Amino acid sequence: MVLTRRRLAPPSGRFVHVRAGRRWTLASRVLVLQLLVVLVVVLGATAALGWQLRADTRRDASVEVTDVAAAVAQAPPVREGLADPPGADRVAVRDYVESVRAATGVDFVTVMDRDAIRWTHPDPAEVGRPFLGHAEAALAGGRVVETYTGTLGPSVRAVLPVRAADGRVVGAVAVGVTTRSVTADLLDRLPVLLLALALALALSVAGSWALSRWVRRATHGLEPADLTRLWEVNDAVLHSLREGLVVLDPAGRVQVVNDEARRLLPATADGSVDLPPAVQRLLGAPGDVVDDLQVTDDRVLVVNRLDARWEGRRVGTVVTLRDHTELQALTRDLDAVRGLADALRAQAHEAANRLHVVVTLVEQGQPERAVAFATSELAAAQQLTDLVVADVADPAVAALLIGKSAQADERGVELEVEPDTALADGLLPARDLVTVVGNLVDNAVEAALDGENPRWVRVRITAGDEVEVRVTDSGEGLPAGWLERAMQRGWSRKEHRLAPEGSHGLGLALVGQVVRRHGGTIAVEEPVTLDDGGGTIVVRLPLAAPPGGAR
Repeated sequence: MVLTRRRLAPPSGRFVHVRAGRRWTLASRVLVLQLLVVLVVVLGATAALGWQLRADTRRDASVEVTDVAAAVAQAPPVREGLADPPGADRVAVRDYVESVRAATGVDFVTVMDRDAIRWTHPDPAEVGRPFLGHAEAALAGGRVVETYTGTLGPSVRAVLPVRAADGRVVGAVAVGVTTRSVTADLLDRLPVLLLALALALALSVAGSWALSRWVRRATHGLEPADLTRLWEVNDAVLHSLREGLVVLDPAGRVQVVNDEARRLLPATADGSVDLPPAVQRLLGAPGDVVDDLQVTDDRVLVVNRLDARWEGRRVGTVVTLRDHTELQALTRDLDAVRGLADALRAQAHEAANRLHVVVTLVEQGQPERAVAFATSELAAAQQLTDLVVADVADPAVAALLIGKSAQADERGVELEVEPDTALADGLLPARDLVTVVGNLVDNAVEAALDGENPRWVRVRITAGDEVEVRVTDSGEGLPAGWLERAMQRGWSRKEHRLAPEGSHGLGLALVGQVVRRHGGTIAVEEPVTLDDGGGTIVVRLPLAAPPGGAR
């Protein structure tokens, strides 16, 4: 089966659900959803990163002002200036503090005495006024790090004590940077953050677009409603098919099985089906297989195997199965009836000839010779019938043997039913016995015709714990090693090989089917003497079905 498609076409109208207004495609929905998710994630990540960057900037500012305050508090000009008696040189303290402020870039460095009165300040007007902030802990010997709104506005500041040489707290130092400076530092880092945000957004949009394209290609442009409708239609079709359908991938794994295929094929433990060897052999056959007759353990199947291709690429194998078991059985029954009818017509013709001879002898005044001729002909014709009817109680098998005897006689082969043949009625299904005996006799007659005179076939049927069918012919025989191959459909006894595709060759294959179904055996016995002919095929069928036997 070849599926071709040149380009991605819009979905078939059979699977389109028409809606009012503009219709969003599956790819568009996926794209929009991806963009929304990406936008939320990126904005959330950006907000978190901004908050973290702001916290890091404030922490860095706190560390910076603390370090500067510690350095100023330890500086000799500050310690000595605050330790001197009132009226000390504050100019030296102010000059040192301004140099530190200019060198470090902080917004203010305030030195205060123990009464929290400013000695220094960026605004000279604020010198001599009380310090605005929490300096009590620092003047008690501790430290303060806080964000406080002072004369310069909100600021991050650190307040540390200043100790004299003897360890007394003689004042405090406050160093700070305004939040405007912190924000300016944050804004300096913002371009890097925005660049990372833009890159992440661009990559996300590109990925979403690529995903949308992949969804469109993977679904062949079909929308969810189309896919649902397509699945429903395909599922309904698979369930309604009267032919078995099995779809395999390129590796030979079963992918799709419909109800009819499950009925025709044995099931596996995982719920799939087990392809019989007769069908598996066709999977590796070159080219497509059309209407090939195959025999499984319990059925006769017509098999088609086609390669499924998409745009020139093999995507799997499609196997269809039709059950011809009943048809083949009816055909065999019809052949048997036709054979019997042909035999009766032949016998009627021969009887008319013999009657004509008897009448002619009587008219010639030779009644004694007419009686002798009629008696001898009657005995010869009745011998086989009496033997079969007396010893073979199954009427179908008895009729088959009589008909096959007449057919073989017409073809120049003597069919002999051995005297110890005995078969009671109802031991096994008549159809199975007819299949085994009829096909074995037909094969034996064909083999005998290929040999030299005299051409004969012997049949022996006995029953005990099992029914044994033994058929011997005067042909060249069949080597035991070829039996398994001979039971394949299409075997040619003349050429000792499988016949070309299209031939039937069902005889031994159907016999093998019956043997497997009943759990019996089939074997070839090599000839021992010249009277054994070319060989003997023996089929044994148990009377009781074996436990767990093949079905």
